[in-house]
Formats: sequence, C-alpha cells, structure tokens
Amino acid sequence: MEPQSFFTEAFFLKFIKFSIVGFSGVFVDFGITFLAKEYFNVQKYVANAMGFALAATTNYMMNRIWTFQSHNPNVMLEFSRFFVIALIGLGINMLIVWAMNGKFKVNFYVSKLMATLLVTLWNFLINAYYTFV
Repeated sequence: MEPQSFFTEAFFLKFIKFSIVGFSGVFVDFGITFLAKEYFNVQKYVANAMGFALAATTNYMMNRIWTFQSHNPNVMLEFSRFFVIALIGLGINMLIVWAMNGKFKVNFYVSKLMATLLVTLWNFLINAYYTFV
C-alpha cells in the first residue's frame, strides 16, 4: 500500500474497516478469556493473555485480507510488526487509563473509552504506514 493522506476517502474507509475488525476482536478476546478461565480453569492472567493473543492474530488476518488487502509474501515479518504494535498499544492503553483514572480520578470507563479511541488511532496509523506498506 502506498502511504496516503488521512484525509482521503479511501484512507478513511480503511480506518472504518480497521475499527470494525478491532471491534470484532473484542468479542474474540473476551470470548477466549471467558472460555479459558471459566470452562478450562486457566489462571485469569494467562486466560487474559490467551484472549489478547488470539484477538491480535485474528485482527491481523482480517486486516491483512480485508482492510489493507496486503499481498506481502513475508507474512511472519508483517505479523510480527502487527503484534508488536498491538503490544505497544496495550501499554499505551494501560498508561492512559492509569493516568486518567489513577492520577486524575476520571471515571474508569471514561478513561478506558478515551484510551481505546486514542490507541485505535495509534494502531491504525502505525499499521498503515509501517506494517502494511
């Protein structure tokens, strides 16, 4: 994909697709976490990591095929980039929630919503200009 301006219709459509894929990832993440923890008695933090990892993997596949229509033959490098960006995004999300809720006493869910919106934008832009180029 040729880097594009964020203010084009095509680039905005990719952002919408990326957001839809991310929203579907929430269901994968929570579903796997719930199944692992509640039905297979996996320790909660391990179950949480399993949910995150599987959601990141399915998000990568869907974004590769649908959002960015990547034909890069080096799938492992592309996936590695995507996964590292997701991990950095997770760290940014946690930092924002900690700062807003822990330091400034903003409602936890408002903090989480703001963090999610900012990290979605971060993940999309970095993936558009670095992972899927």
